[in-house]
This record gives sequence, structure tokens and C-alpha cells, in this order.
Amino acid sequence: MGADGLVFRIHALQRMFQRNISLEDVKKVLKTGETIEQYPDDAPYPSRLVFGWCGSRPLHAVVADNIENEETIVITVYEPDSGEWEPGFKRRKRT
Repeated sequence: MGADGLVFRIHALQRMFQRNISLEDVKKVLKTGETIEQYPDDAPYPSRLVFGWCGSRPLHAVVADNIENEETIVITVYEPDSGEWEPGFKRRKRT
């Protein structure tokens, strides 16, 4: 298990490396950010999309909450695309 009850999937670590996103960036987003979407039917655990800022850089983190083991599983982290998100990066643009 990672620090602070965080577990990083291999996919998340690969994407973080490719996108120059640090562990500290993810921790900051999860600590100070807000959940903007919920996916209660995801398996094996419900997941959610968290939005936060790292300086002037917006970040989205998809995480699953394993309440039984007190873990937050980081699935992926990315910088939201302004072409897909409304200004502020909290709502998807309607197509």
C-alpha cells in the first residue's frame, strides 16, 4: 500500500510519468480538490473523478475508494482538455 492509504495502479504511474505529474501533485489534488463526478456502479469499488489545481495546472484524478481496507486507489491522473471541459474544468462540454 502507498503512503496515506493511497494505492497507485501501474497505469496511473505510467501516465503520471508520461504527463510529468508527481506523487505530491496527486496527493495535493486529493487533499484539496473536489469530487466532480461519481461512478457508484464501478467494480470492484465505486470510483470518482476529483478535480484540483497544482499551481496554475488543473488536474483530474480518477480514484476508487476501497472503504473496507481504507484505501484510495489511483486509477489515472491527467490534465483536462479545454476542448472537452467547460471553463473551470468541472463540467464536461455537451456535444
